[in-house]
Amino acid sequence: MIITEPLRVAVIGTGMIGMDLVDKIHRSALLHCELVAGRNPLSAGVRHASELGYPVSSDGIDAILAAPRPFDVVFDATNAHSHLEHWRRLEPLDTLLIDLTPSKIGHMVVPTVTGTRVPEQRDISLISCGGQASVPLVHALARAFPTRYIEVVTTVASTIAGRATRLNLDEFVQTTQQALSVFSGVRDTKAIINISPAVPPATFRVAISAEVEGATTESVYAVVTRAAEEVRAFAPGYAITACTVADTRVSISAEVIATSAVMPRHAGNLDIINAAAVLVAEQYAASRDSAAMTRVGQ
Repeated sequence: MIITEPLRVAVIGTGMIGMDLVDKIHRSALLHCELVAGRNPLSAGVRHASELGYPVSSDGIDAILAAPRPFDVVFDATNAHSHLEHWRRLEPLDTLLIDLTPSKIGHMVVPTVTGTRVPEQRDISLISCGGQASVPLVHALARAFPTRYIEVVTTVASTIAGRATRLNLDEFVQTTQQALSVFSGVRDTKAIINISPAVPPATFRVAISAEVEGATTESVYAVVTRAAEEVRAFAPGYAITACTVADTRVSISAEVIATSAVMPRHAGNLDIINAAAVLVAEQYAASRDSAAMTRVGQ
């Protein structure tokens, strides 16, 4: 019998998304957090990691690189501009970099569409929260019906849209739109983000509009609910809230309620992308375990 150790992982970024990542990693049997690095030593993410007993640093990527040996996985929860530098410096190492920023430079992964197999390139892009919520649905829709146009409007509560999100609005739109086209095969797509100041805070949601042929409300609903069930396997707060068809116009709405222990319910945008990130890392750990068992058995 082979007993393998959990993967050694680090988180760079100590805002709310980093704080929730650490909490999810803490509850994983396949991952062990060995460093949480950021720039603000007083941030909520640093405080939470310290309370859980994990090493912390305010030296950012330099702290990651100063570790005695490379980490198996690094989660980048900073911003798109910083990720370019992080990948440049980590690329020579045998480290899987999971990018939670909309940098658009890595291999795009949406777990229920692409699977979670790690490519040789080793820079995994999780696109954006809007991409994680909408791509499973538009992918399923375009596979089932001839589709000419897709538009996705992502709504995020202003209280959850931190500094990195606001810095990356252009990148969010561009990267999400690229993913919509890549995974649906539809060239004419549009992505929009709405940061809502509503009180109480708006639940994270995506509203999808599409032009399709030969669809009915019943047939579209059957397709998207199947896709949603797959997403709920790792993001249980994900749900279809509306689905209508009028002539060739399809309208679908989905929302994500955060099930995190450290975030409010309306932070579903962070919950779904973090859940996808941890799933990718856990599947990577499982694949390494399987490879190790195969080598021993030969």
